[in-house]
Amino acid sequence: MAPRNTHRAFFSTGAAALALTLTACGSSGRTVAGGPGGGTLVWALTGGTETTLTSSQQAWNKANPKNAVNVQFFQNDPYKQKLRTAIGAGNGPAIFENFGGGTLKDYVDAGKVADLTPELDKDAAWKGRFFPSVLKVAEVNGKNYAIPINGVQPVVLFYNKDLFAKVGAQPPKTWDDLLALVHRFKAAGIAPLSMGGASKWPDLMWLEYLTDRVGGPQVFANIAARKPGAWSDPAVLKAATMIRQLVDAGGFAKGFQSVNADTNQAEAQLFTGKAAMDLMGSWAYPVILTNAPSFVKSGKLGWAPFPTVAGGKGAPADLVGNPANFFAVSAQASAGARTTAVNYLKKGVLNDAYIGDLIKAGEVPPVNGLEGRLASAPNSGWLTYVYGMTKSAGSFQLSWDQALSSAMGDTLLTNLDRLFGGQLSPAQFCAAMDKAAE
Repeated sequence: MAPRNTHRAFFSTGAAALALTLTACGSSGRTVAGGPGGGTLVWALTGGTETTLTSSQQAWNKANPKNAVNVQFFQNDPYKQKLRTAIGAGNGPAIFENFGGGTLKDYVDAGKVADLTPELDKDAAWKGRFFPSVLKVAEVNGKNYAIPINGVQPVVLFYNKDLFAKVGAQPPKTWDDLLALVHRFKAAGIAPLSMGGASKWPDLMWLEYLTDRVGGPQVFANIAARKPGAWSDPAVLKAATMIRQLVDAGGFAKGFQSVNADTNQAEAQLFTGKAAMDLMGSWAYPVILTNAPSFVKSGKLGWAPFPTVAGGKGAPADLVGNPANFFAVSAQASAGARTTAVNYLKKGVLNDAYIGDLIKAGEVPPVNGLEGRLASAPNSGWLTYVYGMTKSAGSFQLSWDQALSSAMGDTLLTNLDRLFGGQLSPAQFCAAMDKAAE
């Protein structure tokens, strides 16, 4: 689950806290091997895109020695406090990695992030490089403050083709199809769905998709904007009710709330034939490929979009998950550093070589015009599928525990775990979240 862990929310801030001048944090980052001692400072996370960014820095600095960049990498836990402290004190990096959404908005509201909208608007080729649904995640009040730097990670419904063939079924296209499959698989002695409920965050994927399918993306937009009573929106209440319907029908493998997602137990249930389906982010594909290569290479692994809901307002192509990680430019950087930063983002990030490195690593960049390159890549069927579904998405919702503050995200996961476990009714869940939001 390293990709999911890498892409989890890693800092929590508020505009007021960021405005404070804080003392410097002692933890230090790891500079790229061969990187300059000086240059425009870039802070990024270890893992994931680290190798790609290392190559990008080295190529950029060779071509632009007078405008070098200095990339430093940090592990998640040290990064969150160090970034907050440095930006609050006015001595942060010129470029810093983030997830967009609510965490980026806090920095924007505090006046700490440069508006990239003028640069994007005057460079149509640069702006047109990215999927609009992904670029929108870094939009605050109609302005763009960051650009994507790595691959998309939508949540999809993985399924075991052998088990589906055993009961003579096709992957579900609607919610009613899914409920019917629950009964068919249970009758055959097969767990319909695996899930790592002990980790809590996999529960969230069901609430996100069902809320979107029922009410459309505006429902969560209202939640993120802290509109009073937003958690009691009829779409959220219905989504919570549908979750209970699925749990009560025996949709999940026995003991699912004791299964640890971080040790890939849910995926193991899928490829060992103990469960028929697994709703999980695209990061599960390399996990399954690594642990059960023959299962994937023999064509036994299938994938499908999340089912539609009859009468729902959400588009069938809407996605949830992790659209990308982003680079933002500090508003506190000097004029020269900001110029270098913008030029590096335009020409050194997600250029042809950078994209090639991501594809080699099995990532799907949110960049237009990659159909041919993905079709010739290893595991092209999977990569092309993820690329196509992301490109056609009108809405790509950032995982709610990342889009919200860390405190609200933790409360959400706790209450959602209680909803799945039957300790909260759907109405009680909505009421508890509204109370927390107050």
